Amino acid sequence: MQIYMVGGAVRDKLLGRPVNDHDWVVVGATPEQMLELGYLPVGRDFPVFLHPETREEYALARTERKSGRGYRGFVVESSPDVTLEEDLSRRDLTINAIATSAYGTSAGGIFDPYSGAKDIEARVLRHVTDAFREDPVRILRVARFAARFTDFTVAPETMQLMREMVAHGEVDHLVAERVWQELARGLMEDKPSRMFEVLRECGALAVLLPEVARLWGVPQRAEYHPEVDTGVHLMMVLDMAARLQAPLPVRFACLVHDLGKGTTAADMLPRHIGHEERSAELLKDVAERLRVPVDCRETADVVAREHGHIHRSTDLSAAALVRLLERCDAIRKPERFADILLACECDARGRLGFEESAYPQRQRLAAVLAAVQSVVTRDIAAQAAAKGVAGPQVGALIHQARVEAVARWLQPRSDVA
Repeated sequence: MQIYMVGGAVRDKLLGRPVNDHDWVVVGATPEQMLELGYLPVGRDFPVFLHPETREEYALARTERKSGRGYRGFVVESSPDVTLEEDLSRRDLTINAIATSAYGTSAGGIFDPYSGAKDIEARVLRHVTDAFREDPVRILRVARFAARFTDFTVAPETMQLMREMVAHGEVDHLVAERVWQELARGLMEDKPSRMFEVLRECGALAVLLPEVARLWGVPQRAEYHPEVDTGVHLMMVLDMAARLQAPLPVRFACLVHDLGKGTTAADMLPRHIGHEERSAELLKDVAERLRVPVDCRETADVVAREHGHIHRSTDLSAAALVRLLERCDAIRKPERFADILLACECDARGRLGFEESAYPQRQRLAAVLAAVQSVVTRDIAAQAAAKGVAGPQVGALIHQARVEAVARWLQPRSDVA
């Protein structure tokens, strides 16, 4: 039995990046031997075990044989006769097909049959073998790694292989959960725009997210969007979200906030009247198709519908501000409203020449919400009950009290102005 550290842990050590998880491959062992040594079985599709002390994953060396369409169409074979090189050959990229038998890695202490170390030095994402084409999830993984390793490029032969996979319909068979899993990870990388650029270049974006793919080439009014192209704007918004270290619900909201611009009639361009509601409708289809988590889809829905109003909120009256908060459900869900405001800041600053601009709407609306929250609704309800007032009339009294509270907050600012 021989044990090797493989994959991302070796890659990240060679890159000088932090290593959070270790993956191990065991060569020359059987499941029975692993059990005798106290390892705990966890794999359903192939033999994977947890170390009895560290709880890290140890997988028996294995090979894969294509048996159908999509990423599930494989027959996995594991036996003591499978070599380390055979196991590494089934991996996606050369930079992930490196092994070492020790925690410390150096150029001389690694097993690297596919020249992954050279590709790390050259900053290239390259597939290991032609078996890459058998698993369409690998297209998403390459795109995600491009978003993480921002100075790496995709090898031309790998990009061509991905184009062929798309043309042959492999991407059509991806399962929604896996697509969302990889998209979510890519959105959280250092430069998420690169994920979508790679997917667009190989043609996968038009299959997986046609609502996003159609945004490139759609013009916007240059006085508001100097970058003009809606797709370019979207990539700038995503990278601004990464720069501001936004959480996943914010980044997903940024991705889908302008989907409606892709359906604007040609005779209306470059104006996009009513795109907010169209974006919200298209978002529903995307969320259902990819089975997007509820927190992400709810945040994205509000951002799609209200980002224009939030951008223009500095001109709103007290009554209009309270209505805006109510539509955003900000009073009941203030944490989500904070995410909504952050997504709007990303949208505003994700424009050519506006990257360093302030976005006072975010702080201002947070203060407006605080003024609204200062209204003690319980007292208003009690006073109304004492007067025999009930039902919708109580809600109207509370609404009016909130408007008055915001008006008082606005008054000193008006005096200063």
